[in-house]
Amino acid sequence: MSSDKDPNNAARGSLRLAPNVAEVEVQKAKLPRQFVTFTFYRARPEWRLLSNEDKQRCRDEFVKTVDEFCSSLLIHSYSTIGLRTNVDFMIWRIGYELEPMQEMTARLNKTEMAKYIEPTQSFLSMTKRSMYIDKDNPEHVEDRLHIVPGKSQYLFVYPFVKTREWYARPAEQRQEMMDEHIRIGMKYRSVKLHTTYSFGLDDQEFVVAFETDHPADFLDLVQELRETKASSYTLRDTPMFTCRQRTLNECLEALG
Repeated sequence: MSSDKDPNNAARGSLRLAPNVAEVEVQKAKLPRQFVTFTFYRARPEWRLLSNEDKQRCRDEFVKTVDEFCSSLLIHSYSTIGLRTNVDFMIWRIGYELEPMQEMTARLNKTEMAKYIEPTQSFLSMTKRSMYIDKDNPEHVEDRLHIVPGKSQYLFVYPFVKTREWYARPAEQRQEMMDEHIRIGMKYRSVKLHTTYSFGLDDQEFVVAFETDHPADFLDLVQELRETKASSYTLRDTPMFTCRQRTLNECLEALG
């Protein structure tokens, strides 16, 4: 009897029967946000001087240590061998707390492998709901608070910083320019965008990661986005990393 008079219970029942966009947004707002790190490594020259047995022992210990954190973090690995000169592989981590990420890094620093590899670039960010709405599909609610990574063979990652003038523009003008971005992005269905936010956490304002099985589609998308009005408000969007998804063991094997 009391549950029938409780407006909160009624709202929950309505949500179960026929949820609308606003109600779904309220439910999503209650979910915790995620921390995200992209850490890029390269092998030191000394690595290639080791015997095959020593290399295998180092690889096994490193992979085992990473695997021990898979229960508290989403972890994906990518090879960049032959694609850039300053990085060889990347580890993408997603979790609800920073502590497991720091503990994992501290543990990796104690492995034998740590003597022969070094991080050359690392980005820290968080998930956050976008302030810009897809006006062509207002019923579509994109959950940007939770990343489900690793669905595609390729990942393209780069930091992103807007000019201060962008933030001085009225919200209506920024939305109008982002509408153009959204329309272009919708043309490339094979490319999935993950936008994460770094305001106050790291040097950049955003870290963007694009997943796809078709690199040519990503190239065409970025080229087309360069011609938009919003592009003129980009202060920095480098370095850009092309990453190919591989198991961590495969990434380490490729070091030579």
